[in-house]
Amino acid sequence: MLLHRQWAKKGLFALLLSPFSFVFLCVSRYRAMHAQPERLPVPVVVVGNIYVGGTGKTPVTIALARGLRKMGWHPGVISRGYGRKADGVKLVGPNTDSSSSGDEPLLIARKTGLPVAVGRDRVEAGRLLLKSSPEIDIIISDDGLQHYALRRDVELCVIGAHGIGNGWVPPAGPLREPPSRLDSVDAIVLNATSAILETRTPRFAASSTLGRCTQLSTGKELTLEALRGQLEGKTFAAAAGIAVPTRFFAMLRARGFICEKTLELGDHFSFESNPFKDLDADCILITEKDAVKCRQIREIASDPRIWVAGYDIVIEDYLLELVDQKARRVKSRMEKGKP
Repeated sequence: MLLHRQWAKKGLFALLLSPFSFVFLCVSRYRAMHAQPERLPVPVVVVGNIYVGGTGKTPVTIALARGLRKMGWHPGVISRGYGRKADGVKLVGPNTDSSSSGDEPLLIARKTGLPVAVGRDRVEAGRLLLKSSPEIDIIISDDGLQHYALRRDVELCVIGAHGIGNGWVPPAGPLREPPSRLDSVDAIVLNATSAILETRTPRFAASSTLGRCTQLSTGKELTLEALRGQLEGKTFAAAAGIAVPTRFFAMLRARGFICEKTLELGDHFSFESNPFKDLDADCILITEKDAVKCRQIREIASDPRIWVAGYDIVIEDYLLELVDQKARRVKSRMEKGKP
């Protein structure tokens, strides 16, 4: 996008807008200083970012939730539910209507099978989650690094493909908070980036991989290699409504898929219009994030050409251990009645 290219440098565009960035910074700092964080009765881990837009927070949240469950925890997940049309807080299950939950919370619910709640007020979402699933002993907030009304015990900041851009806040730059914010989080997760960060905060690498493909209309599963072999000589296309669609396309190319057409749909694409209707291709590969919406639209869900490419992020065991140790210390203090 043009805006991201402008935000990648400290050029004339950024310089002209820098006075407005000073106002943004003052307002955000005022809000942070005057927030009165509320504590939930279980440890809270926030997976967020400082870059405007997607950096891979949700796949990291999914990987973290799965990892903590293997370590004996009973996680629940809360999220704002970006793009949802409903207000208030709401529980999200695998079959929830995406318009009332948002695509990412629905994806989390489908991929983890864990309790999920959405709401602009993350504290209320957390309370609803604990009331409905009292076995939960740790809550992961998908996004919310700047939601200071929620007291958190562990902060993870995901840095994505765009890095930290020119290091300025909007509108002159892409950062919700200045780079110095990285000094106060507990860990940084580097996702598909080679960004150079001037901070001593521990950094952990996340690696992404494409998994099995699922035919949207039938639920049939194949490996990528089997699908490519089954459709040898056919034409392929790819579509993605995510923050960095070119990464998805590059991952498909790396697995041998030559897509004659690629559609960059825009992050959180609504699918109110069918972008595949007039697409000339024998097979169309889409992301799991887009699939949660497409499954609920009959015209798209019945299209046999559409296959969903599984996608997962793998995080380091050392990161899981860091979160586990910090959360257990917090849990121990809570059990002793200490704040």
